[in-house]
Amino acid sequence: MEAAGRVSATPRALELIERLAAAHGALLFHQSGGCCDGSAPMCLPRGELLIGEQDVLLGEIGGQPFYIGAAQFDYWKHTHLIIDVVDGRGGMFSLEGPLGLRFLTRSRLYTEEETARLPPVRHGPGK
Repeated sequence: MEAAGRVSATPRALELIERLAAAHGALLFHQSGGCCDGSAPMCLPRGELLIGEQDVLLGEIGGQPFYIGAAQFDYWKHTHLIIDVVDGRGGMFSLEGPLGLRFLTRSRLYTEEETARLPPVRHGPGK
């Protein structure tokens, strides 16, 4: 797995990210925690979604930034997010959907030692 601060990706997810970036250019990931599509990690062409002050940059996966909404971050801040890929249809706006695949968030709790070493969080533009 690629370590990237508070988020990482499985080898299968990294392969898919590389494939999507080759087809669509620079990407970004966002997990808002809203209903339906928003509760899954969404992969979009960079620039298609405006990142706001309430969005938290968790790190990068496959060289692409991964943001999460502040309310979701508050819920997940004690866990390391692991982005994986499974067969099936996910978010209708996410780039992997037409391929019959979907990104999925798995997680694990940080140890006390890991929590002490976590980098500070960065918010979107303006914070």
